Amino acid sequence: MNSMDAGGKTPKILPRNANDFIEQQLHDCIKEIEQKFSADVISFTGPLIFGVDDIIRTAVENKKSEEPKKDKLVMILTTLGGYIEVVHRIVDLLRKHYNLVDFVIPNYAYSAGTVLAMSGDAIYMDYYSRLGPIDPQVENQAGRMVPALGYLEKYKELIEKAQHGKISTAEVQLLIQGFDQAELHQYEQARELSIALLKEWLVKYKFKNWKTTQTRKRRVTRQMKTLRAKQIASRLSDTKKWHTHGYGISKDVLINDLNLLVDDFGTDKDLAIRIRGYHELISDYMSKRGTKGTIHYAGNYSPFM
Repeated sequence: MNSMDAGGKTPKILPRNANDFIEQQLHDCIKEIEQKFSADVISFTGPLIFGVDDIIRTAVENKKSEEPKKDKLVMILTTLGGYIEVVHRIVDLLRKHYNLVDFVIPNYAYSAGTVLAMSGDAIYMDYYSRLGPIDPQVENQAGRMVPALGYLEKYKELIEKAQHGKISTAEVQLLIQGFDQAELHQYEQARELSIALLKEWLVKYKFKNWKTTQTRKRRVTRQMKTLRAKQIASRLSDTKKWHTHGYGISKDVLINDLNLLVDDFGTDKDLAIRIRGYHELISDYMSKRGTKGTIHYAGNYSPFM
């Protein structure tokens, strides 16, 4: 809205509201990150639940329609996880529009979010960033999101105790009433799909430029790539190693223990400042507005929860 000065001639632009001001700051921040990567950048924060894939599709299609068109997408990802089926669809749509897809993890991407990050050509983390075990979440009969592997491990533990005659009466009751066989089958399917997709995407995207081994300089075959992907998937789905669904796996563990190449955005001081500043700003803004999910790209801020 404009107002006139005392002479009635000079228009005066009144200041925008606080939300407009913060969103403009977010737009400016993400444009700077786009320049650093020479790529389109989309930021996603929130759970990977059904319907999110539709929201991301709209954002990607809008972003891809801009000029000049870019062949590379960087997704800034923060998530506690969600449904592996949603992740599958997101990866398909990202690859429909971009030949190169990288993921930046400013804080954490757990569970199904880890599988999503593993579909990237590159993963950018710093010392503070965390991925997590492959433990897809599923909805139980009570409508709650639960980690699939936790249920399967507990069921397996009770069965083994029963076979050895060491199960208590309370545990027998839990075994009978606490586990629905259809749900258990659903959990097993989610686990197997997560592992299968991770192996497929690692070989197809993350390992596509892996030509020679680092030490012996041997030619890397597809069989070697498949074996490495299988090893990574196996270790990430080992509940005994990680203990909890929300265990945070650092960049150094991914590199040294899992032999996975991870790029450290912390080594580029300017990039690190921009990524951390952006993450802090959008986290504070989401908290202020009471939103749990947001997709953002330059010019468009869309909360969805």
